[in-house]
Amino acid sequence: MKTVGIASAVVFTLEFLSSFTEAQHDGSQLSPIARRHQHRHRSNLGKRDGQCAFPGNDGLVSVTPGSSNAGWAMSPDQQCTPNSWCPYACPSGQLSMQWDPNATTYSYPQSQYGGLHCDSDGSISKPFSDKPYCQNGTGAVTAKNNAGGNVAFCQTVLPGNEAMLIPTDVTSETTLAVPDQTYWAGTSAHYYINPPGVSTDDGCVWGSTANPYGNWAPYVAGANTDSNGITYVKLGWNPIYLEQTTPFRNDKPKFTAEIQCDGDGCDGLPCAIDLDNGVNACKGPGCNTGAGGANACTVAAHKGVKAHIVINSA
Repeated sequence: MKTVGIASAVVFTLEFLSSFTEAQHDGSQLSPIARRHQHRHRSNLGKRDGQCAFPGNDGLVSVTPGSSNAGWAMSPDQQCTPNSWCPYACPSGQLSMQWDPNATTYSYPQSQYGGLHCDSDGSISKPFSDKPYCQNGTGAVTAKNNAGGNVAFCQTVLPGNEAMLIPTDVTSETTLAVPDQTYWAGTSAHYYINPPGVSTDDGCVWGSTANPYGNWAPYVAGANTDSNGITYVKLGWNPIYLEQTTPFRNDKPKFTAEIQCDGDGCDGLPCAIDLDNGVNACKGPGCNTGAGGANACTVAAHKGVKAHIVINSA
């Protein structure tokens, strides 16, 4: 089989790891997502149940509804306030299709302006009235749990504060949300992979160095589909797990992860976490060291081929 896009895959892996090390540990990037600007394309949805109220009856996934974020895909102590953009979470396999129409590049602060707009009077506006809240991704990647129980895959909010707040609870096999090139600024989806048995309530929040989950989950993954239908799937160690200040940085996780594909339609296999050789070890021809010294590998799945991120007990 002809190898496709491996050079691009290597670059993509390095950029992928950099995205995780750029996250700040004190949560300071979780400041209010505010922009005092009006847009002509928005449709007003009204106040509904109160000021800047989360549209809970529209098929969206409510994130920590009992906290200050009140269901929005924002950190628990962050409120959706007037004159701000408020991101939301979609069901597994789907992507948010609403963001600031003027935010077209992955640059700060524009990268924060995802979701719906809370207007100055507290009413919620939908920026793209002709688009749904959520839309299926390319469907090219699934998460498969062979370890038993549940595994929490936690997607980062982008555009948004890039915290790992969007939950996907994997008990057997679940389709992950994978964007194509029409998604916001051509960005990919990023996931933190928590140890088996950690709930999405515990894993899909910032967390702390007290436990190896949340922002300190051992493994990370990402994916997107290019204009030719090739899906790049990345799997690697979380750079934050490896930092000198992380107390469990030398502890081998009790679960492994690898990428598998249907048939022979993938380049870059094998691609796996290699616990036999210790923490930060990677198995496969496409393994590279990225930002923070974290190792990762990338697989290129041909158009029409489905890839699987498989979780096994160690």
